[in-house]
Parts: sequence; C-alpha cells; structure tokens
Amino acid sequence: MQRILHGHFWTIAPWIKHQILAPPLPPSSPFTVHVDDATDGPVRLLGKIRHRDDTRSLLVVVHGLGGTVESHYVMEAAARAERAGLACLRLNLRGAGGDGAGIYHAGLFSDLHAAVTSPELDRYERVLVLGYSLGGHIALRYAASGAVDARVRAVAAICPPLDLERTVTAIDRPERWVYRRHVMSGLKEMYSAVASRRAVPLPLRDALAIRTIREWDRRIMTRWFGYESAEVYYARESAAPRLRDLAVPSLLVAAEADPMVPLDTVLPALEAHPRSPLLEVQWLRLGGHVGFPQTLSLGFGTVPGLESQVIHWLGRH
Repeated sequence: MQRILHGHFWTIAPWIKHQILAPPLPPSSPFTVHVDDATDGPVRLLGKIRHRDDTRSLLVVVHGLGGTVESHYVMEAAARAERAGLACLRLNLRGAGGDGAGIYHAGLFSDLHAAVTSPELDRYERVLVLGYSLGGHIALRYAASGAVDARVRAVAAICPPLDLERTVTAIDRPERWVYRRHVMSGLKEMYSAVASRRAVPLPLRDALAIRTIREWDRRIMTRWFGYESAEVYYARESAAPRLRDLAVPSLLVAAEADPMVPLDTVLPALEAHPRSPLLEVQWLRLGGHVGFPQTLSLGFGTVPGLESQVIHWLGRH
C-alpha cells in the first residue's frame, strides 16, 4: 500500500506544483514542419524551439498521450536543457494542442523524424531525443526504425509503455479512472479540433462518450489508421519486440510504483524479448509516472533531478 501511495503522490504532486509555479523558460519561437502522410495527407506539426548560437547540440522533447508542449514534464525538461547549455525543441505530435491537424498513434515515429530532419534544425550537429510515456515509446520506435537520422546520437524514454496490450488493460482498470480520464480529456480535445475541420471516422458525439482507452482504439484508431482490430494495432506497434533493433544508445527509465505504466506491464515485456546492448534500463524505487523527487540521482553527473541526470547521460553520446 505504501508503494502504491508513493507512486500516486509523485505522479500528481509535480503536476500540482506546475499549476502553482511553472519553471521559468527562456524565450522560444514557434516551430513548424510539414510531413506527407498516407492517411492524413500533408500534415503540419507545431512546437516551440529555443535556438542557441553557442551550441550545436539540440534536445528534442516529446510529450505523452494526451499531452502537449505545455505539459509540466516537457517544460521541466526544457528548463533543464537550458541550464545544460542545449538548444531545445518541444515537439507537439500531430493534432496535439488542438490545432486539428490530425491524430497520432503509438508507433507514429514519422512525426519525430520529420521534425529532426527539418531544415530549421540543420545547424545542429548532435540531436538528443527525450520522450515521456507514449512519447518515450515513439522515441524507442524511432531509434529502432532503421531510418533514424545520423545526427541522432542517443534517445531516452521516461516511463514508456513497451507492451501496448498490457498497458491498455492496466490503465482501463476501474481503480485508474482518474488517470484514464485525464488522458482521454486530451484525446477528446484533439479529436474535437479535427472534427471541426474535416470528416472523422466516428461522429464526435459518439467519440466524446467513450470511457476507456481500448474502446477509443477500437472505434477510432482502427478506423483512422486501418488496423483490423485494437489488438492488431497493439501487436504491430508495440516497442518491446523491436528493442533488439535499436541503432543508437537508448536509456529506459521506469518507476516501480508507476500507476499508469505499471511494473507488471513493463518487466514481462523486457523479459520476453531480446534487447540490443545499446539499451540501458534504470529501475527506480522513487517516483511515479513521469514525476520524481528533485533530489533523484541515477549516477549520471553531479546535478540531481531526473531531467538533469538524463540530459547528462544523453550528452555522453
């Protein structure tokens, strides 16, 4: 019980802190790139970019399911990148932030690739990728895709799902309704924005009535992206079977008390599939879902805090 409460606390407390006192960020500029997509046609991706003239290294931060560039963990990463002397791109996956450009799925790493290869980022010689939750899953999928840009030196995934089937089953359990509702509010906002601009596969009223992630995937994701079923989607896009194919050094950070991507969804996925020697896994007894004590140390560098520690690890490569 104590571990469960610990995980809930560190999942919720950083979000509350952010509402009261968000980390100060340096000025940033709008970022835009277009990607041609077989499903959605030309798609505009948006983000926030902090260019720096004193470095040729860039950190790309990718949010989780239902998140945006304004999510508390994304802003914390940007603040830590500034302190570490890195330029930083906070990337919105397609449709995130309510721009109506489309919707994304768990294996859609083409958005990340389009951002990394954008002409606006040509000035940077080293690109480091930091993804949270589903954004971490997408970062791992990109690193294992065989198409990763040569300037990408390393990726880090914080609390990512590895087995989508197991993770969806876990988050759809009744006791996780608070987290599920939070995630689905972001998904529904995104879908509503798309529905205001174009035809959608499920009437908006029906989409807004969906209560579980699996139902969302079954009724919307399968129709949008052409999967035969939600289960086929999960099997085809899960990162776990592809960990053997990682092409760059990759760090996976998981919390034992994570209430959204539980230990019993991640550990079996790691044990069931071979991994590349490029993958380093850090299990943490402290912390929740993408939320950790500011005193946390992974043994990387002298500056504490998850983001500073992970950025130090990325910077080694």
